[in-house]
Amino acid sequence: MPDFRHVTEELSVAPQISVEDVAEAAREGFRLIINNRPDGEAPGQPTSAQIEAAARAAGMDYLHIPVVGGPTPAQVEAERAALAATDGPVLAYCRSGTRSIVTWSIGQAMSGARSRDELISLGRQAGYDLSGVLGG
Repeated sequence: MPDFRHVTEELSVAPQISVEDVAEAAREGFRLIINNRPDGEAPGQPTSAQIEAAARAAGMDYLHIPVVGGPTPAQVEAERAALAATDGPVLAYCRSGTRSIVTWSIGQAMSGARSRDELISLGRQAGYDLSGVLGG
């Protein structure tokens, strides 16, 4: 069973997904998969092209925003815009899910959509500590 971690009605994050997990994501109603992991980061990880092909075959959109270290402002904005433009829930993933939720939370904080405290609480509920990322 894939480890899809519900953050909000619009977003779930996950550690690395497999091609087989894409079908489950479609069954659960996700409309877009965002891959925040660069290709070749670890031996045996599915490539962006493999996940994209599976997502499109399952009727979902796909976006590759590879984040190395912390997300850039352009990556934060690309993820924020993709979520805003998608009609339905989004699944974002990377190696552990941390880069995905960090990229999303920075966009939420910068846009004023959610408070720091709310973002930290949402992160905690999904198993991530955002307190160091969002400042104090």
